[in-house]
Amino acid sequence: MMELDDAATDRDRRSGISLRELEVLQALVAAGTAINAARRLDISQSAVSRRLAQLEDRLGFKLFLRTNGRLVPTVEALSLSEQLAPVLDTLARLVHRADQPRAAHAGTLSIVAPPTIAHRFLPSRIAAFKRANPGCQITFDVLASDSLLTGIAEGRFDIGMTDSTTAHEGITSELLLETQAICVLPQDHHLAAFEVIRPEDLQDEPFIALSRRHSSRAAIDRLFDRAGLNLRIVLEASTNVSVIQFVREGLGVSLLNPFPLVHQIGDRVAMRPFLPAIRYSTHFLLPSSRAPSAVTRAFMQDVTDSLDRAAYPTPAP
Repeated sequence: MMELDDAATDRDRRSGISLRELEVLQALVAAGTAINAARRLDISQSAVSRRLAQLEDRLGFKLFLRTNGRLVPTVEALSLSEQLAPVLDTLARLVHRADQPRAAHAGTLSIVAPPTIAHRFLPSRIAAFKRANPGCQITFDVLASDSLLTGIAEGRFDIGMTDSTTAHEGITSELLLETQAICVLPQDHHLAAFEVIRPEDLQDEPFIALSRRHSSRAAIDRLFDRAGLNLRIVLEASTNVSVIQFVREGLGVSLLNPFPLVHQIGDRVAMRPFLPAIRYSTHFLLPSSRAPSAVTRAFMQDVTDSLDRAAYPTPAP
């Protein structure tokens, strides 16, 4: 039992070996003295000596012998150094590559989105990506959700975006943002004095609804049905942009996904939180028949990095 415990202790000690300790070993084999190794690694001589002592303690044997002021590597040290060389060279190349400015992407990129995201969110992001990647040939289509899903599933587009619910075996989705509904109403509406709007507050109020092809319309209808309330729908529109314009004209109130319009509501329209939360998820959509290209991944990353998440009401976990 004692032998097993000793073996476990040795394994634990060796598992703590650090990259810096291995770099010290390499530098000492090449330089021959602690002071020269310290110069190579841009650390102090005492740090070199300390790292070497730690490594020898972890391994359980001596790596260098002192002869006439020089550190002479043992056979074990030379063997370790030879095995480490390709590993440390690879790490050095990866670090160097990470420190370089990102190379511009070439190739082609086809993007598709429904009207609101296409017109109110993506153009500035696509323009910024094109400026950073002038050799990339980009095509941009605006389609209703049904046609968008078919095009992605058939591989006619590299990437799409939507806040509609999707379930299609030909499509892979990656979450960009989760939000919750806000109530939009004319600025002088009596409900604008409320801090939070609830379903019962909207009973008998003229309501501007999204058309039934939107999955969010079904979620709103279900919520009011469960509450035993009826929405007095006076007008239906196919886009959030249109809904907001009708609200601005004083025709009624509405419930909307704040993405991506929260910065673009404009004048004469008030926004208020709505509870209970109606949740929305905005996703990137990718054809499941092929892996996304490097340029597609780069575009997704740029869009994600550009997003001001703090601006959008998000559901509590």
